[in-house]
Amino acid sequence: MPLLLIVLLPLVGGLLPIMSSNERRGACAAVAAAPVLIALAVALYYAGAVLDGEVFRQAYRWIPALDLSLALRLDGLSLLFVLLILGIGLLIIVYARYYLLASDNAPRFYAFLLLFMAAMLGIVMADNLLLLWFFWELTSLSSFLLIGYWYHQSEARKGARMALTVTGAGGLALLAGLLLLGRIVGSYDLQVVLDSRDMIQADPRYLPALLLVLLGAFTKSAQFPFQFWLPHAMAAPTPVSAFLHSATMVKAGVFLLARMHPALAGSPEWLYLVGLTGLATMLYGGYFALLKYDLKGVLANSTISQLGLITLLLGLNNQIATVAALFQILSHALFKAALFMTAGIVDHETGTRDIRKLQGLWRTMPLVAVVAVVAGASLAGVPYFSGFLPKEMLLKESLDTQLLGGLSWLIPVLATLGSLLSVAYTIRLVNNVFFQGPMPELPKTPHAPPRLMIAPGLLLAALSLLIGTLPALTTTALLTAAGNAALVGDTPELHLVVWQGFSLPLLMSAIALIGGAALYWQRKYLFAFQRQFRARDARLLFEASVQSLVHTTQRVIDTLENGSLQRYMLWLVITILGLVGGTLLDATELRGPLPLQPLDGVVIVGAGMAIFAGLATAILHRRRLISLLMLSIVGLMTSLAFARFSAPDVALTQLAVEVVTMILLMLALFFLPQRTPKESGAARILRDVLLATAFGGTVASLNFAVLTRPLESISQFFIANSVPGGGGYNVVNVILVDFRGFDTLGEITVLCIAAVGIYKLLNRLRLFMPSSDAEGRPWSRDRHPLILISVSQTILPLALLVSAFIFLRGHNAPGGGFIAGLVTAVALILLYIAHGVDWCQRRMSFQYQPIAVAGVGLATLTGLGSLALGYPFLTSAIGTFYLPLIGKIKLVTTTLFDLGVYLTVVGATLMILANLGKLTTTHRPSKQKDKEKA
Repeated sequence: MPLLLIVLLPLVGGLLPIMSSNERRGACAAVAAAPVLIALAVALYYAGAVLDGEVFRQAYRWIPALDLSLALRLDGLSLLFVLLILGIGLLIIVYARYYLLASDNAPRFYAFLLLFMAAMLGIVMADNLLLLWFFWELTSLSSFLLIGYWYHQSEARKGARMALTVTGAGGLALLAGLLLLGRIVGSYDLQVVLDSRDMIQADPRYLPALLLVLLGAFTKSAQFPFQFWLPHAMAAPTPVSAFLHSATMVKAGVFLLARMHPALAGSPEWLYLVGLTGLATMLYGGYFALLKYDLKGVLANSTISQLGLITLLLGLNNQIATVAALFQILSHALFKAALFMTAGIVDHETGTRDIRKLQGLWRTMPLVAVVAVVAGASLAGVPYFSGFLPKEMLLKESLDTQLLGGLSWLIPVLATLGSLLSVAYTIRLVNNVFFQGPMPELPKTPHAPPRLMIAPGLLLAALSLLIGTLPALTTTALLTAAGNAALVGDTPELHLVVWQGFSLPLLMSAIALIGGAALYWQRKYLFAFQRQFRARDARLLFEASVQSLVHTTQRVIDTLENGSLQRYMLWLVITILGLVGGTLLDATELRGPLPLQPLDGVVIVGAGMAIFAGLATAILHRRRLISLLMLSIVGLMTSLAFARFSAPDVALTQLAVEVVTMILLMLALFFLPQRTPKESGAARILRDVLLATAFGGTVASLNFAVLTRPLESISQFFIANSVPGGGGYNVVNVILVDFRGFDTLGEITVLCIAAVGIYKLLNRLRLFMPSSDAEGRPWSRDRHPLILISVSQTILPLALLVSAFIFLRGHNAPGGGFIAGLVTAVALILLYIAHGVDWCQRRMSFQYQPIAVAGVGLATLTGLGSLALGYPFLTSAIGTFYLPLIGKIKLVTTTLFDLGVYLTVVGATLMILANLGKLTTTHRPSKQKDKEKA
């Protein structure tokens, strides 16, 4: 059974809710839960073997040139997260069925949730660094959609933008770090990286790579100083918050630390960076969780604190501490999801999340109170609940660390303080909401929620209690397997028992419990202390910084981008001069060892005409029509130069493109002023002349330097393989339709898209048309001269015959689909010019858009045909056949590809030029129309 199913089922399954009805919430939740349930079954199918120490790996080639494969693995660490993501995700789907209001779009919510789930599964199962980063960024994008689900609320939009900005920036840093790691070990295969610990840490690039990877992990898991985005992500619906905080998103960062632990951990840099960041985050989150009044705000800051605890454990460079971190990941996922579900139920049933307005809810919500007490006891680290043992292990390992040298005694003291804070804010969260006096007046009259809304939280609370009571029986196998994947070597033997006798860690736990209760009892002094500091809203600060950046950027853009094409060209030319000119200055000699070709009369005359036409184009640029005619001479001389130097295909292409371009420019110039405005002054003219001279001299010098030096060209490969590999003697055409056919397919696709875009822009466009030329002379009334009509009708069949001839011979002689398409298009455009658009459309009623699209489709199908037969995309087939009356004939499948090119060029060119021609027929006087009809 392929591992890909675990990721693919939620990803593809996200389409199912969209096809269901928003009114039938139960059916919508069921179709969303079905792929998750199947994916969970697939994971459980592998679970037994993984727990026994087996690692499953599957890879599918994706982009071999980048060493990017769709490579997945399922080991103990992956299995731990997969079970949490799918298991808690399934419960979230059930819970959300009752949480979402009738006005909420449930199909959209479930689609986003499953996309988010698939992205997180991709992270934990990726066996390739680049694939891991791909899914990493997908979680940022999908969480943006979920956090901003209630997009009509300003808080949701701002919270989503903040989360995307911080985690997206961290993702870019992570990409740089992963690329460095791949360069160090020579592969992006995850197993190769994990097995190269000594090589990585001995490399001078280790510290930059470590910093970049940690930056990605810290931003994702809201570690200090990047913790500010997480509380504002609470603008999301509570099911999203429960999933994001327990099993996904913020857990991605600590997963990355655990996954890269065998390769990056063990160094002093890791110890200080990871350990101290986790410690600071644990204390920061615990302190502010105690001060918040919003239920979800308390839980968000407690998540920050708990993630800091996990990070601290991963940073201690100790095997047991790493296993404790994995234990805390499991425990935290269970009790935090239950607590968020509880908070959502309270908000749903009372209409408020303000702790100051809540108390005594146990009377109307006894089961919800039970869930809150059990999950809260796990969060506080009370014995016989799941959170106790990981915190006990933290306190024990903190006594042995040498993180701060002679001041290392601070680590256990601060770890105890962090545990004390967690006890205090947990008591405040549970006691103030569910107990502490009678129930007050609330925005809504509370009542017990639906049983299926409570059931997911009850199940998670029961699992927390079961793990806390029987840790060895319930978690040893899973933690051992996960530890084997996160450690160098095997996981040490685990003795997970609640009672381990009297010890210093037990005393520290007791101090945390008693001290936390005392701090809660005397919390008014802490609140009074905090009130002397001005509160700063991180969301407002973030928005202010974003707005400041936007305004600064806009000022820079307004300075550089002022609408002047000359200004843009100026910056472009200066940049090129700086890049290329600097290289030429370093050259000791411009001329290379190759001899120059001899000059003859033809070359001298051609070069002289090109120079003359180029100068005339520049000097007469204010007279646009004459300048355009001079420019056409430059194009003609370029075509003749290609022909002179044995490039007939390129010469034909250049000539055909030149004709089409001139027609296009003349149609466009018709709607523009006849003359270009005068320059602002002599200084500007002098500047432009100097820049043009410098640019032309630099390009000429570069060409001279390159052409007089020997080059290793790939042309010999194409010449040698043109006939046996591509079945044609015309090497240029074989390259276009065979060797580099994928490039050509992309180019004609872009051409088709551009033509459709131009068509839509010109469709029904109405422009002012001048009635006279620059001297005021009116246009001729004879819009369609008889001689032009006669010539165009005579040339059309001949041009089409030439086009067919060029197309058919293109594989073995100069020609091909591109040139043939341009010849056909020019002939038809000449017909449009001679007879007018109305006359042509009455006789050619078909549309050009389907022709261009059909051309791209035909070219694509030739590639898909080779895939269907088991060959690489666009592989050509060559066959010799005997046809009656004709004899032997050799056929190549690239002819069909070339036909697709031909159709695309014809359709796209006519789509553009014919629609430009339509503009010239708009607003014709009615008398003229009547005259033509007569």
